[in-house]
Amino acid sequence: MINIEAYQFLSEECKTKNITLVAVSKTKPVEDIMALYELGQRDFGENYLQELVEKQQQLPQDIRWHFIGHLQTNKVKQIISFVHLIHGVDSLKLLKEINRQSEKSDKITSCLLQMHIAQEETKFGLNEDELSEIIQQFDNSVMKNISIMGLMAMASFTDNENQIRKEFQYLKSFETKLSTVNPQLLTLSMGMTSDYKIAIEEGSNMIRIGSLIFGSRN
Repeated sequence: MINIEAYQFLSEECKTKNITLVAVSKTKPVEDIMALYELGQRDFGENYLQELVEKQQQLPQDIRWHFIGHLQTNKVKQIISFVHLIHGVDSLKLLKEINRQSEKSDKITSCLLQMHIAQEETKFGLNEDELSEIIQQFDNSVMKNISIMGLMAMASFTDNENQIRKEFQYLKSFETKLSTVNPQLLTLSMGMTSDYKIAIEEGSNMIRIGSLIFGSRN
């Protein structure tokens, strides 16, 4: 069940601070998404590709769909025609495929590069050297159908707020360093239901909120 009060509070806070609120609607029915849509929400995030494809076909066309899951190269073509932002780009191979499919669809696709900042090995992402190399190769390439908008990352799943804060501070400091050379890197996507307050304090301008708005996942 949607927590309308929590959503309205978050939405107002994000508007005040110029932060993009992505409502993470994975596993949630189209009725719940429509309820938020009617309140003015337009940015929705999905982790599962097939679920995203099915929802996109049923819902208003002005929804801005964010793909926030791990995207396989052979699945890119299924979402490229309508996706607003791909969050988790973690390889040059994936970036090249997004560009190839975007060229076929005659569009420019916005992407975020995913950094690994958490202590868990299970989380995807690039280290500093890998990310810098991808940006350098991208700048020197002919990938004209991609726009790299910024960085995203997930902090460790822990109750240790100091650790979470340090991880977000690390990402922000690296983003600041990169943006002096690459001024187009304007988006810093970090912070979820459990840690978004810390993320905002440390400079996030895009948060991905699921259970706080939609309730526990099915």
